[in-house]
Amino acid sequence: MRNAIIGAMTALITPFKNGEVDHAQFAKLIERQIANGIDAVVPVGTTGESATLSHAEHRECIETAVAVCKNSGVKVVAGAGSNCTREAVDLAQFAQKAGADAILSVCPYYNKPTQEGIFRHYKAIAEAVEIPVMLYNVPGRTALDIAPDTVFRLFDEVPNIYAIKEATGSMERTLMLKAKRPNLAVISGDDAINYPIMATGGNGCISVTSNLLPNLIADLVHSAQMEDFAASKAISDRLYDINKVLFIESNPIPIKAAMYIAGLLETLEYRLPLTPPSAEHMRQIETVVKQYAVPA
Repeated sequence: MRNAIIGAMTALITPFKNGEVDHAQFAKLIERQIANGIDAVVPVGTTGESATLSHAEHRECIETAVAVCKNSGVKVVAGAGSNCTREAVDLAQFAQKAGADAILSVCPYYNKPTQEGIFRHYKAIAEAVEIPVMLYNVPGRTALDIAPDTVFRLFDEVPNIYAIKEATGSMERTLMLKAKRPNLAVISGDDAINYPIMATGGNGCISVTSNLLPNLIADLVHSAQMEDFAASKAISDRLYDINKVLFIESNPIPIKAAMYIAGLLETLEYRLPLTPPSAEHMRQIETVVKQYAVPA
């Protein structure tokens, strides 16, 4: 598998303090990921509230992640997506210059390009850098699906496009992608189906839950990679309740609340238009978090 950065990966939250990015806290959270067996961290994606970060903040978060992961063996897959191709190219080039190991680029949102437009968008990004590129397909956010034929065309024609983060929620899609392109890395983007994706040939996950429980997500993925599917499924079953409650409101609202409850965040802050969870949902999150031994 070419340029493979796969395995257990965490879609990092971005901590705020008094309305600003808290880089000291961000570094501590990444150090915790490293200590608990995660293979790669993914800063400034959806979970990192990239939509409300300034361009300067976005770049600074990538720099912090690269600095903390240096010499650790843990890779950095930097978020570098936009619905403006030029902007996505600029972010990708910055990530490469900063030392990121790969980029994750979301399907263009809002302006709804054709499949040809999606192809040209990703081709322009990938050809502007030398590091590996992971496509990110999340129709629930973008209102647009990267069609399988477009994925295949990109994988076949652009050498550094090596993977897709699949957040369609469709197992059939994963099965079809792996059947038609076995060397395409398919990465789960939905914690609820991390195990079945791994068990049917998937190559890892980019997890929200692993912000809270990196040890368990790492064990789930690594067990599956070693073909110990019974162990992997047992961990998946243990994670059912937390995976469910972490999506009772829009991500990353519940995961930041869960981390605050667990003492991993000093303050519970979001950028508008995101707001804290309702009182009822906060109680539900707290009840579920107490079921787990959250590692330091």
